Amino acid sequence: MLKGLIVLLMLALLVTLGAGMYFLMMDRGDVKKMRLVNSLRVRVGIAGTLMALITYGVATGQLGHTSPWDAAPAAESSE
Repeated sequence: MLKGLIVLLMLALLVTLGAGMYFLMMDRGDVKKMRLVNSLRVRVGIAGTLMALITYGVATGQLGHTSPWDAAPAAESSE
């Protein structure tokens, strides 16, 4: 569930990034339109939530890595 929520937030970041680009092109510097600023606010909020969620996942052990090249060192045998 946590990984699905992270993927959903990443997709939401991409959507708000595209919306910001659209608003930037359509508003053309009109100071009365705050759509670009609001899009940035939403994107920063989503990014903060995403970072908190990843930190929570790593702290609780729900997120981790299982890469074979980063395995724990083997126990040394005593002679």
